[in-house]
Amino acid sequence: MTWLITGGAGYIGAHVARAMTAAGESAVALDDLSSGLAERLPAEVPLVRGSVLDRPLLDRTLAAHGVGGVIHLAAKKQVGESVEQPLSYYEENVHGLVTLLGAVVDAGVGRFVFSSSAAVYGMPDVDLVTEQTPTVPMNPYGETKLAGEWLVRATGRAHGLSTACLRYFNVAGAAEPELADTGVSNIVPMFFDALTRGESPRIFGDDYPTPDGTCVRDYIHVRDLAEAHVAAAQALTGSAEPGTETGGNDLTLNVGTGGGVSVREMAGLVAEITGKREPAPRVVPRRAGDPARVVASADRIRKELGWEPRFGVREMVASAWEGWLLRHPEARTPSS
Repeated sequence: MTWLITGGAGYIGAHVARAMTAAGESAVALDDLSSGLAERLPAEVPLVRGSVLDRPLLDRTLAAHGVGGVIHLAAKKQVGESVEQPLSYYEENVHGLVTLLGAVVDAGVGRFVFSSSAAVYGMPDVDLVTEQTPTVPMNPYGETKLAGEWLVRATGRAHGLSTACLRYFNVAGAAEPELADTGVSNIVPMFFDALTRGESPRIFGDDYPTPDGTCVRDYIHVRDLAEAHVAAAQALTGSAEPGTETGGNDLTLNVGTGGGVSVREMAGLVAEITGKREPAPRVVPRRAGDPARVVASADRIRKELGWEPRFGVREMVASAWEGWLLRHPEARTPSS
């Protein structure tokens, strides 16, 4: 069978496409290339250029490629932008998902893996976030991801669709330099960008109730995240007991490491790996809505899928830096 990967030419999507093909799975990518890059895709993965809002294109793609499962990553995903443009986020992330699920049901596709986010939890007041932690998103982006989970599960129950919702924590790193994140909205490329321009990386607040006063987050290497998609897809393919969690029919899983890294610790690691210890980070006021600590419990995904993260934060930063230097050679120093 063939898996359709929406957003397959994006940062995460291309890693998933490579991991799926490495595992012997057939795949086709759908991407409007608004932020994706066609050259990221493996040669054996065809690209269909277009949007999940285009129902006729979805119908043709599912039929032409004999799609039996979907990994849905295509979405808008900038928290601040979602606050400014909620209608655009609901249109792309929720209406787009409704359109895609309609095509999936009509085509008789039986498996669906949904890209969700730790943003569904909002500001959890717990040391480790489990899948039972209350979901109270604090911005339109998180709301659209939670609504997406509801839609996916409801469609699965109504139409016999085996589903998995993967709640990502903070994604970083790259499997190869050419696959690195090209945006600067995540913390690691944000620090790279500031240092490249000779500016001090910003730390938003240092008065949180954490060991060093800065926010603590759970960082997951994008290679490990891609492998989690493979494991979820294969679990759905092997579902033997429809309607049971152990059969892989209705999974909701955190994808994290269970370990936290503070923003100040991350700043120090970036300085060490890049060789750019100046200018030093500067503390600026807190951002509204930033929780002090968000770290995953990864017990369930280990139990259900046998998945384990293999890479640490040092490997994430080092691999991301190689990707940054590929696109920003001016950032290179004798030590880098």
